[in-house]
Amino acid sequence: MALLRCNKCGHLREVANDYIGKSVRCPQCKQVTPIHDTTVFVEKLLEKYLSQYRELHHLRQQFTIDEGLEFQADEQHALESIDIYNTTALTKRGQYEPILEWFQQRKIDVGVNQKALDTTGFFDEVALTLGHQYDLLKEVSNKIRHIQQKGYTNVKLALSKHNQKQIKTITKFCQELYEYSFVAKYFYQKQAKIIRLTLQTAPAIVNFFQGEWMEWFIMMKLLEFFQKKQIPAACLRSLSVTFPNEDAHELDIFFLLKQRLPLCIECKSGEFRQHIDKYSTLRKRLNIDKTQFLLCVTGLSQGQTQGLTSMYDVTFVNEKNFLQHVEGLL
Repeated sequence: MALLRCNKCGHLREVANDYIGKSVRCPQCKQVTPIHDTTVFVEKLLEKYLSQYRELHHLRQQFTIDEGLEFQADEQHALESIDIYNTTALTKRGQYEPILEWFQQRKIDVGVNQKALDTTGFFDEVALTLGHQYDLLKEVSNKIRHIQQKGYTNVKLALSKHNQKQIKTITKFCQELYEYSFVAKYFYQKQAKIIRLTLQTAPAIVNFFQGEWMEWFIMMKLLEFFQKKQIPAACLRSLSVTFPNEDAHELDIFFLLKQRLPLCIECKSGEFRQHIDKYSTLRKRLNIDKTQFLLCVTGLSQGQTQGLTSMYDVTFVNEKNFLQHVEGLL
């Protein structure tokens, strides 16, 4: 059979093969319409359909790629749009998902501590103050830690050997500790130049002075740096990792930069020597380059960090030069 298909009104009907190649008036609208061979008509129709389908499929693929790139760009530059000093955005799975995938590829399970990423409290502020002026303020933090370890709550700081500028810095820091409730009481005897503190016993505050302040400081300084340089970075702090043989370890800070570059940092504000072998072994198990596994120890000199790095299978840095080292990796 042949086909009559009117281009004007769309009327369609079968006619005898004798009409193939001829033109007749459409019975509906009277428009002169050619008669087509059914097979040829269907072949051309399918050819046109397949051509349009391929074009649509290509456009859909391109749209998906563009959308994915846009989403990736949004994820990569997420730090640019948030206030890192007062946000819960870092606790969202989308922020640290690349890290989970990195460990998953190595068949390592990760335990996430979301509270360790929440900067809506004052841990980051106090840590930054302490870290920026550690040479002076370590007198305060070390004394607090020492008293905590003894199980006492009263701290006395004698400032008579300090100059006025140093006294102003120390008293301002102690006042900040009180305002943010890191200590229960603060009193400064101006004439005697003595500060008296009553310590908080809340575990979070105790842990902060026992060493967590340094984790906060390092994490915040790196977030500041990556945000300023617009470097895509995923971050976790105080995470646990479990290997296939069920060996479990804790990591202080872990960043994944540009979706591919791991950066692991262990923080020590006290004794560290007994942990060197443990961290060297852990670095090898994670298969992270030595330059990307840092042991950050407060108080080490530049010469000490260089010497220890040459001796052991981890990279030693201090609170002053760790950023310079990280910048060199990029």
